[in-house]
Parts: sequence; C-alpha cells; structure tokens
Amino acid sequence: MSVTHFTAKEICDLEVKSTTPRFLHSPFGTAAILALAFQWPSSAWYFQVGWTLIAAYSMFCWSSCFHETSHQGICGKRWVSIWLGRALGTMSFVSYTAYRESHIRHHAYLNKPGDWELWPYSDPNTSLTFRRIFCWLELPFGFFTSPFVYSRMCFSKNTPVKNPDVMKAMRIEYAVMAIVWALILGTVAWFSLWKPFIVAWVIPHWVASVIQTFRKFTEHLGMQSYDPLLGTRTVIGSSFITRLCTYINFDIFVHGPHHRHPKIAHNKLVEKMDTYQENNPETQYPVFTTYMSAIRHTIPALWNPGVGMNVGAPAPKKEKWLGADNFVTDVAREILADRDIAKPHRQ
Repeated sequence: MSVTHFTAKEICDLEVKSTTPRFLHSPFGTAAILALAFQWPSSAWYFQVGWTLIAAYSMFCWSSCFHETSHQGICGKRWVSIWLGRALGTMSFVSYTAYRESHIRHHAYLNKPGDWELWPYSDPNTSLTFRRIFCWLELPFGFFTSPFVYSRMCFSKNTPVKNPDVMKAMRIEYAVMAIVWALILGTVAWFSLWKPFIVAWVIPHWVASVIQTFRKFTEHLGMQSYDPLLGTRTVIGSSFITRLCTYINFDIFVHGPHHRHPKIAHNKLVEKMDTYQENNPETQYPVFTTYMSAIRHTIPALWNPGVGMNVGAPAPKKEKWLGADNFVTDVAREILADRDIAKPHRQ
C-alpha cells in the first residue's frame, strides 16, 4: 500500500491542529444507535425519526473522517489514519486501499476521464441516458453504488492500479470485509436480531448514504473546469450551523483548496481559499456561504449529470506527471498541464 509523504512543515501542521473535538458528533451518534436498538424511550415515530437522523448524520461525519484517513492526515501518525480507515471502510463495504487509490486519481485527474471516483460522470464514453439513470439511482441507493464504484479499482480489468502489492492489499481488505460481515450477519441471525439491526444500523446507514451522495454531487456534479479551484464548489459558511457542520466534517466542504493542496492540514483550507480570493479579485470562484445555495447551483446538473468533457469542456492536455500514484503538495503545479489551469493560478 502506498503512503503519503509529507514535508516537515506539513507534518508539523498535522501535529499541532486539533482533531479530537471534530469527533464530537460520535457520542450523540452512538447514543442514537443504542436508543434505536432498544426503542428508548419508546417506539413512538417521532423518537424513531429523531434518533435515526442523529445516527445517520453521525455516520455521514464518519464518512468524512474516512475521506481524511485516505490522505493519511488525521494526525501526525500515519498508522492511525490507516487502521482507522480500514475499520471505517470495512463497515461501509469499501476497501480502504481501493478508496485511497481512487481518491489519489480523483485529485490528480479531477473531472477528467482518468477520474475514476467520479465515474460515470467523468467518462466521455458513457451516454447521457446512462449517466442520468445512474445519477437518479445513486441518490436513493448510494448505499450500493458507492461501494461498486470504488470496487472497480480492484476488480475491473481496466484498473489503473498496476502495483501488485497494492492489488494484494485491496484483495485482503475485501476478504477481511467478507469475513467480518459474515460474522456480523451470522450473529444477527443466530440471536434473531434482525429488527434492531435494520432499525439501528441499516436504515441510518442508508440515510447517511443519501446525505453523502448529495455532498458528492454538490461538490462536483456539473463542474466543467480541470482547475481544482474552479472545477469544484466550495462552501465557507456564514452561519454557526454551517461552520459547525464544516468543522465536524474535517472542513471537506472547503473543497477547492483541498483539491489543489491534498496534503494541507484541513484547518488551513479556509485561510488558503481566502488568500486565493484576495490575490485574484477578478476571478469568480464557485464559493458559497450556505450549503443550500451550493445545492441550488447543483440542481440543474441532475438533468445533465456529468463533469469535464461531459458538460462541454475541451479534452484535457497531457499532464506534467503521467500516472500520478500518490498525493502531491500542489496538484496545479506538479500534475496539470498549464492549459488546464486558469491563468491566475499558473506559477
């Protein structure tokens, strides 16, 4: 499995940032799951709906944590990210290594045919009809579609992963996942716990997958540019609720600078975006102050779901670094061809 190589400055930034408070959703999520399992304080629908929403949002926040582990930037210790990522991936049916390999290419080839994470929206060989069907199925059934998209890194004959050690790691993780879930489902069946399992785990997980799909679409769907700052939607909240949700989701909503600088500590992203806006006042960045405004900007793309070439971008030029297989400090400088970067961002 590949590892992210940080500079001394990047490691210092990871070590000094506060991470533990960003898990403040977890006690509430755990309490909600237990309340659903034991039908506490009653089985009244309003308690069930409330607990389900709390549990689902906590699970969604864990998916943001899973994303952070793929960058291996949870803290200054790489092993924490790797093993936490493997645990979270096992519970969400996604191999940690497959997700990491897909996400590396998502950063390197944003909105391009090589962006496997945004398949089928990034693939110019897919038809509009297919993308519409997949998009509309993904909204309610991301529970299934997301694991399928990431599994292609391991099981597709066209996978860009050529390193045999990485392939071996993915296969082992999928095998462990099968064993773990066989044990979980076997235990549930043995003790006839299907109802609490479905109510306390399956339904909140399904709701969390719907929220996660909306997040992915809001960040990417309909975006044309290959420039990381212009080809993603960024949300920098003006309200307490948006700022809180951003905080417990590791600032993933500040998506543009994260895409350009995938090794930067997440608490530095807002500052980075502010710098770009100050230095380029004439550039209209897709930055929103509320998540709802970003969603409204996304809605038209649901009828024409695509990114890059599938929404009218010219074919990308050859990258400076072909076959990028790890995260870099600055995607625009180290990977992208100059033509695929806005003029103010060329250094």
